[in-house]
Amino acid sequence: MPPDTPCPCGRLAAGRPLTWAACCGRCVDAFDTHPAPDAEALMRSRYSAFVAGRADYLLATWHPRTRPATLALEPGVKWLGLEVRRHRLLDADRAEVEFVARSRVAGRGQRLHETSRFVREGGRWYYLDGEVRP
Repeated sequence: MPPDTPCPCGRLAAGRPLTWAACCGRCVDAFDTHPAPDAEALMRSRYSAFVAGRADYLLATWHPRTRPATLALEPGVKWLGLEVRRHRLLDADRAEVEFVARSRVAGRGQRLHETSRFVREGGRWYYLDGEVRP
């Protein structure tokens, strides 16, 4: 993704969208050297990785206990936006993020409302699992 494009996660600074390079691109393009600082940043970067088609990042940030062996991204998905509704730190190494991600597949709008669970191990946050909400 070009570094100066607006970040897909929609994060703002001073009322303006952050660029890919200043936001999620730092984590997605350099996971080994620039891990997400908290669960919300990891969730946002994972959304952006879906938009950018970066299955490698999604797998790398998925906790080994629940991570699938492979991940095939659904073709033809157009991601439309992300709304983070809540970020809750449960303790120093566990957190939840509730979000709504909107997309379109074959012209039909879709909405994913999920509460995702994250754990921190070895100083890095990982996606553990999530509960889809109605």
